Order: sequence, then C-alpha cells, then structure tokens
Amino acid sequence: MNDQELILSLQKGDQLAFKQLVETWQNMVFNTVLGIVQDIQEAEDVAQEVFIQVYQSVAGFRGEAKLSTWLYRISVTKALDAERKKKSKKRMANLKTWIGLGEKEEAIHFHHPGVELDNKERAAILFSAMQKLPENQRIAFILIKTEGLRYEDVAEIMNITIKAVEALMHRAKENLRKNLQYYYKSK
Repeated sequence: MNDQELILSLQKGDQLAFKQLVETWQNMVFNTVLGIVQDIQEAEDVAQEVFIQVYQSVAGFRGEAKLSTWLYRISVTKALDAERKKKSKKRMANLKTWIGLGEKEEAIHFHHPGVELDNKERAAILFSAMQKLPENQRIAFILIKTEGLRYEDVAEIMNITIKAVEALMHRAKENLRKNLQYYYKSK
C-alpha cells in the first residue's frame, strides 16, 4: 500500500492501516523524538503521543506534504513540547529545592541505542552539547546528522528555505565546535 492509499484507509478509520503506519514509521518517530528528548522512557511516551495525534488528525491531512514530512513535523513538535514541560518541571523542582521543599535532582545520563558501547562517552558529551544549541539549530542538526535527512526534506519539515537550513547547520556546527572545544583540548 503506497502512502496515498494508506492515508485514505486511515481517513476511513481502517485499524489495519493504522497498524501498518505504526509498524512502518515507529523507528523513525522514536529515533527522532529520542534525539530531542534524550531519554528512552520519555521518547517511548512521546512516540505514542505522536501516533495518537496522527490517528486523531489524519482526517484533516490534505496531502500537501509527504506522509513522512507530516510525521516528522508532528514528532518534532511533540518532542519539543515534552522538552518544554520537562524544563518547566525542572525549574519548579529547583525552586522547591531552593526554598527547602524538594530534593535535588540527579543528573540524567543519556544513551542513544544507535551508539556503540565504546563511543557512549563521546556520544553523551556530544548530545549534551547539542542540548545547548538553540532549538532550530538543534532540530536541523538532529534531522540531518542523526536521521540522515536531506537539506530539502528538513526545509520542508521545518517550513523554512534550504538556505535557512544551511545557515542553521553552519551555526550549529560552529556552536558545537565552541561547546566541545574544552573537551577536545583536555584529551
């Protein structure tokens, strides 16, 4: 079943079509979300939210973008929403700790399943540096470098020009270079 047939079946409420959609796209959705939220459990939860959103809004899908582009957009949006909620909770927890009502949070150690064991330390440092990038730079970098998307696809997902994606990537690389400079000098 091609994308158009799949979408039509989904719009008719076909449960088998939804199952096929999930089976086909679950790894892409999970990996995209994981690259942003950097927590496996949270990525699983957000990926489920992505497919719930798809199920609830497929009737309004007009086919102006490719199915994959639509899924990436929803994945990125849901992951960024989750990240904002997490930051808001963290600020509240810090405030509670500061005024003596809460416990100090432990640092989260991130491990992406696609990273080999011997590269985990370097990957954790890279992902930590990526978290410091401005949101648009980080999204462009993740979609291109982790997901392997083309600049054209990222431009469509982010709803910006290819030149803007190129500029975001250039700035992301420069910022990562600055953020990682101390790490590589100490090696």
